[in-house]
Amino acid sequence: MPRRSRTAEEAVHGVDLHASGAAPWVPATGVLDDLRAAAPACRGCELWEPATQVVFSRGPSDAQIVLVGEQPGDREDLEGEPFVGPAGRLLSDALRDAGIAEDAVYLTNAVKHFRFEQRGPRRLHKTPTTTHLRACAPWLEAELALVRPRVVVALGASAARSVLGRTVSVTTERGRLLDGRYLVTTHPSAVVRLRGRDGFGAAYDQLVADLRLAAT
Repeated sequence: MPRRSRTAEEAVHGVDLHASGAAPWVPATGVLDDLRAAAPACRGCELWEPATQVVFSRGPSDAQIVLVGEQPGDREDLEGEPFVGPAGRLLSDALRDAGIAEDAVYLTNAVKHFRFEQRGPRRLHKTPTTTHLRACAPWLEAELALVRPRVVVALGASAARSVLGRTVSVTTERGRLLDGRYLVTTHPSAVVRLRGRDGFGAAYDQLVADLRLAAT
């Protein structure tokens, strides 16, 4: 098979984009706003091209709790902020019920661009692959190094895999601190999908209990 030609961006950076992931675009800095400013230029994987924009983070740089989701959804992709869609609204309710001020936590995602499948006018969520998680990992690593939270809450299996660097079963590992710093719980979108069905109340209460543990 013939070797593919290098893109203009690869020629400038002197790297193979898909091999190196986001690392060439992550600045060496002690300022969180520098990361936010640099993220729109990232070409560490192919997800940047169909997405509307990068969705980086929101929250204070000295937050004691960091919440890590999987990736932005359709609403987040359009608005440019994490957790502003249906799952975000449920998360806001859960944080309030857990006694956590939402403006005191740092909200981000393991993958910064929306991965989706276009079906007519609709864009349907597609779970990011391990390759996407690895490609975006330098951004999350830089964020955690700057924020230096007391607790990192991974929302769902993909986020947990990115945070812990291994395959995670949310069912068996949720509800307890791992290594004294990490906590795994359900992604709010999984709870949203249960709304109006048996099991919604229990799933929501369990999410609140996990968040309450993070706060204590």
